[in-house]
Amino acid sequence: MQTIGVLGAGAWGSALAYTAHAAGRDTRIWALEPEVAAALSAGKGNPAYLPTVDLPAMPASSQLESLAGCEALLAVVPAQHARRVFAALAPHVADGVPVLLCSKGIERDTHSLMTDVLRETIPHATPAVLSGPSFAADVARGLPTAVTLACEDKALGEALMTAIGRPAFRPYWSSDLIGAEVGGAVKNVLAIACGVVEGLELGRSAHAALIARGFAEMSRLAVAMGAQPGTLSGLCGLGDLVLTCSSVQSRNMSFGKALGEGRSARDVLAERNSVTEGVATAPAIATLAETHGIEMPICEAVDDILSERASLDTAMNNLLSRPFTQEGL
Repeated sequence: MQTIGVLGAGAWGSALAYTAHAAGRDTRIWALEPEVAAALSAGKGNPAYLPTVDLPAMPASSQLESLAGCEALLAVVPAQHARRVFAALAPHVADGVPVLLCSKGIERDTHSLMTDVLRETIPHATPAVLSGPSFAADVARGLPTAVTLACEDKALGEALMTAIGRPAFRPYWSSDLIGAEVGGAVKNVLAIACGVVEGLELGRSAHAALIARGFAEMSRLAVAMGAQPGTLSGLCGLGDLVLTCSSVQSRNMSFGKALGEGRSARDVLAERNSVTEGVATAPAIATLAETHGIEMPICEAVDDILSERASLDTAMNNLLSRPFTQEGL
């Protein structure tokens, strides 16, 4: 696979494009904003979404047809916009071309995973998932990073790993698409909760407890949806959860921290030009938990806070007053 297309030129899309470029691939980028495409093509980096990192010149366009003929596509558009963009891209995707889904979210209105959205909009594509502990700025700077690359066909997975992998960007193959997707989506909601804990200054013990119990919730949902239990113990589950819940470099954790400090969700989101995926994913996860008959009290508390059904104090008290029980998934 020599020609790689990147659908989306936010921070993560730009970082992945750089990774493919540095691996020696002919990389093409689609950017929604013409000015972002122009800056990337001219070697001026991505001042809108990745201002602190120098990037080499890479061909970029705001026309979807520029991705026609690519041997693999990395889809990095926000989850809530994926259906619309995929539908528009479909005529330019050849039969069987792998589409590596790199956004971590669940469609709010339909509660669909991104693989489901892809199958409904580009049924002739081959789905794969890229997920794991990876800050865009770290990847774009060439700092060591390891991720899960999930693909049902191992040979195709190995080809994709070879296409985008480098010594400092290490994909590990898995056949479990559902596990990789659910892990990446749920950790964003849990990161909001960890940010709230940080903003309320509840201490490191509370932070560690939330990560551990959040991992149990993540695993519970993934298994209920058909994932392999062991998948969530890897990079796309526990690894991503630890990273995103431990640094305000995470958009989701910094958003939760602002909530814990007393700011409104509306004001925080209004200041951002990048998507905070956990905000739209929280209600979808709460609905999926109800549909599958499982308990996800932390994720449900985040949904209650964001929907203003509960204040921070009420949501916290509800969690702390739950009955004592046996530890386990």
